Amino acid sequence: MRFNGNRKATKMVSQKVLIKNPTGLHLRAAGVLCKEAMQYKSLITFRFGDNNTANAKSVLSVLGACIKCGDEIEFVCEGDDEAEALSGLVACVEGGLGE
Repeated sequence: MRFNGNRKATKMVSQKVLIKNPTGLHLRAAGVLCKEAMQYKSLITFRFGDNNTANAKSVLSVLGACIKCGDEIEFVCEGDDEAEALSGLVACVEGGLGE
């Protein structure tokens, strides 16, 4: 358990999701993902490949992950609104990231 700036205990939440977009997380899809992630105060990252991590709030970080269709990523959220952030991001990806 960790404590945020207000000494409120937070726990990390995570969930795996499959990328269904035919072109993976290209520029437009990465932008949609980052825009969704920026709505939350929590630290939001995702794990991919062989224990690599990317910042879900950075378009360059998301693009640098080179996520393709059929790849599985695991969102990790930590902070005051972590549960809401996780459900919002999973819904966004499962909804096709605007495509």
